Amino acid sequence: MSGPDDHVIVLFGATGDLAKRKLLPGLFHLATAGLLPDNYRIVGSTPARSAMSDDAFRTLAHDAVATFGRSKPTGPVWKTFEESLSFGAADPQDPGPLLAAVRAAEDSLGGPSRRLFHLAIPPSAFASIIGMLGDTDLAKDAKVIVEKPFGTDLASAQALNETIHTVFDETRVFRIDHFLGKESVDNILALRFANGMFEPIWNRDHISYVQIDVPETLGLEGRAHFYEGTGAFRDMIVTHLIQVLGIVAMDPPVSLAAQPLRDEKDKVFEALRPIEPAHVVRGQYEGYRDEPGVAPDSSTETFAALRMEVDNWRWAGVPFHLRSGKNLAQRRQVITLGLREPPLRMFATDLAA
Repeated sequence: MSGPDDHVIVLFGATGDLAKRKLLPGLFHLATAGLLPDNYRIVGSTPARSAMSDDAFRTLAHDAVATFGRSKPTGPVWKTFEESLSFGAADPQDPGPLLAAVRAAEDSLGGPSRRLFHLAIPPSAFASIIGMLGDTDLAKDAKVIVEKPFGTDLASAQALNETIHTVFDETRVFRIDHFLGKESVDNILALRFANGMFEPIWNRDHISYVQIDVPETLGLEGRAHFYEGTGAFRDMIVTHLIQVLGIVAMDPPVSLAAQPLRDEKDKVFEALRPIEPAHVVRGQYEGYRDEPGVAPDSSTETFAALRMEVDNWRWAGVPFHLRSGKNLAQRRQVITLGLREPPLRMFATDLAA
């Protein structure tokens, strides 16, 4: 079985929190697992005001992998990975440095290669970057990865789709929720569909409630500008926890390929009842308004808990409780399924003293 084609991967937002915590360590983990192409180059990019040298970008990547990575930056695999890194700043009005960096990366591969663009940037910057990729022909035959949050509401998400589709057709677009790449989330599929004990009871007749908890110990970590306009509901509930709900609640897909999985999740989302305001709790951790960049009268929630219901034959009447927040006591990702009580209790729950 042949490996993936040679690639030049361009990472927009390469100095941001997401790139440092997830993307650079994740790419190196793929390299250590032998899942990157035999020949690849990674080009970091930011606006010109945040430009850096290739060596500075390699140092940033080393520190990111050392701090947040599962695989430590040592040995021949790291040497190869480090040598693959370069940097090219890009402003829509001045894409020259990025064009030069991509050209140099492709030339160094010595043969045909594919381009992959990863937009780890705020939605407000998508349009200008997508437009630049189209205007410079960098997008020709390339694919693009778009990170959440994908807009702020339905109208802005539809507008973003239209913008992307002016340059990339749908077959070349990947909308990423990195939470769904977690092994523990993927294992839900195996637990359900490869296990004859669980799937028969995975319904309203045997389950009385489902709870999905993702508390975080992290605070803002310098991301006040992003978080003030987003909040816990958009940052975590909509983009992460409801996606996990879709996997927990969906019916068996015809296969584990991307489109059948998406189709079954879409059926769950279509069956979700509108959220009742009385079933939502919002909160703010103490000291949030003292964070640099946060408005002194901010009403942005850092904690959200809500009850949702899936109105279909499998789940009617079963509440789904979703909870997530920042600056909490523990960092966990837990899915709890409450099994219904048996008709006759054989064992006492409260023992007399």
